[in-house]
Amino acid sequence: MDPSRHLDLGLTALAPAIWGSTYLVTTELLPQGYPLTAALLRALPAGIVLLALTRTLPSGIWIARSLILGALNFSLFWWLLFVAAYRLPGGVAATVGAIQPLLVLLLCRLLLDQTTTRLAVLAGCGGILGVALVVLTGELSLDAVGTLAALAGAVSMAFGTVLTRKWHPPVSALTFTSWQLLGGGLLLLPIALWLEPPLPSLSMAHMAGFAYLGLFGGAITYFLWFRGISRLNPSTVTPLGLLSPVSAVCLGWLLLEQNLHAVQIAGIVLVLISVWLGQRSQRKPA
Repeated sequence: MDPSRHLDLGLTALAPAIWGSTYLVTTELLPQGYPLTAALLRALPAGIVLLALTRTLPSGIWIARSLILGALNFSLFWWLLFVAAYRLPGGVAATVGAIQPLLVLLLCRLLLDQTTTRLAVLAGCGGILGVALVVLTGELSLDAVGTLAALAGAVSMAFGTVLTRKWHPPVSALTFTSWQLLGGGLLLLPIALWLEPPLPSLSMAHMAGFAYLGLFGGAITYFLWFRGISRLNPSTVTPLGLLSPVSAVCLGWLLLEQNLHAVQIAGIVLVLISVWLGQRSQRKPA
């Protein structure tokens, strides 16, 4: 494999690995009961900071496209994610969301005219099973609204991922990331102000949590993610998202002293194998 491809894969994989810390930071550092405000403060400040660095505003068709992608990748996706998180056990929501690589394969076939290999489908199915083994612990309870929200969130992010590649603009990945974060944040602003009360007085821990999610969970990681999409096939990038629940479980074990059972370890191994197979399925013959 080309060394530059190794580097692109490694940098892109950092994004979901860091996203796995979102649950830990949210539960340990943020005030509880403000999901939309948390999403807003994760997207909008990051978009403003990146825009200040790039100093390039979207124009023409890219204004509408930035709003559409901002809604798919941030506003709609995060809102549905929080709905699923509130109505479903976290393991169920993560398992339903793991269907995203298969959705991306279908959308790449429909929108990008790319072929789908059996190995890619096998990797996607293995990823779902692996995530289920990692996160499905204890008693399960299903809720129709929560399940539909988790599925719709996966569909939203899948469309956002593929359209990010299809609508590749004549600007840098950093600039394109700033447009999407800004668009998603602006769409979240009136919704958060309308549906949620004002934030309470923030402690230093609260501010550190918001800063971490905005800088690392927003600006840096989504730049790496969209950079990866622009350089690699969306079908190659999306399986890396399965590393997020693996990262979350590992961080809970390391920092919160949560138990890590043999079944979960087997699931982690299966996820890693599925991610590896997903990469092999996208290799083109010489």
